[in-house]
Amino acid sequence: MTLALTMGDPAGIGPEIVVKTWRALSASGPAFLVIGDHDLLAAQPGAAGVPLRRVASAAEAAEAFSQALPVLDLPVQTGVVAGKPSPAYARAVIGWIETGAGMVLSGQASALVTAPIAKEPLYQAGFGFPGHTEFLGELTRAADQPPPRGPVMMLTSADLRAVLVTIHEPISKVPSLLTAERIVETALVTARALRTDFGIERPRLAVAGLNPHAGEAGSFGREEIEIIGPACRALAERGIDVSGPRPSDTLFHPEARATYDAVVCMYHDQALIPVKMLDFWGGVNVTLGLPIVRTSPDHGTGFDIAGRGLARPDSLIAAVRMAAANAARRAAALQPAK
Repeated sequence: MTLALTMGDPAGIGPEIVVKTWRALSASGPAFLVIGDHDLLAAQPGAAGVPLRRVASAAEAAEAFSQALPVLDLPVQTGVVAGKPSPAYARAVIGWIETGAGMVLSGQASALVTAPIAKEPLYQAGFGFPGHTEFLGELTRAADQPPPRGPVMMLTSADLRAVLVTIHEPISKVPSLLTAERIVETALVTARALRTDFGIERPRLAVAGLNPHAGEAGSFGREEIEIIGPACRALAERGIDVSGPRPSDTLFHPEARATYDAVVCMYHDQALIPVKMLDFWGGVNVTLGLPIVRTSPDHGTGFDIAGRGLARPDSLIAAVRMAAANAARRAAALQPAK
């Protein structure tokens, strides 16, 4: 089935990498429908010779995909200058995300892939969510799903899957935001997604400590003793194959990565630094715990190079392929047993 792909910030590299992704995948798939501005896509560096086709449905997009880049045309309605973010684009950007999520929720598309957005212009326009992840949690009513509930952010690259207990939070606030319950919920969402979306029958989880040396038995902090350790024991009691709290400075080398299928990290950079070190260009952001499959590139809007033809599509290509694979595995996992 066709994926829904939102164009991202129109002034960033999203439109350019969308065109380049179609060039890379048009012959082999997975097929996707772009939700965005047709004329802006046609004006991108590298778009010369790329046929675009306005379509009205995912089914129509699937038929067109090998011959043309299918676009559900929802224009920005204002002039766009590459590299110049503006709150004037916010209504279009938000509308594309809402449309894409709605298509997947209704079964018209199999998964959602989102090109990068810039948060600050959206905040200036009154956007009330920290980012894509939290907004999609609201759009898909993730809080109304049976527990464990998302959304949970996972970053993947090479052989590393890292999930975050806290996401876009100042580092000074992280210790006060950590609770055993929050860690357990994050880990349970992760274990379920590894089974349904990644096809791992018995997932192995590692849980990172917060402090140097995982607290050194309380000498460098007590979060491991009072919060993270109890969370690990609670997970083990629920049948999860879990280890931790483990010192994060020895958690990401190749031998360590071979001991787990995903690592639960306490804060943003603890997860993102190793992911981007392993595969800066090909990392993928996956949102777990939603009633839909959603992926995105593991990079930002690239305003500094927008409109110059320099953007690499590797991460978006990887995100499209992962979305299709995860959606297929989830559909198979949710089929009733015969």
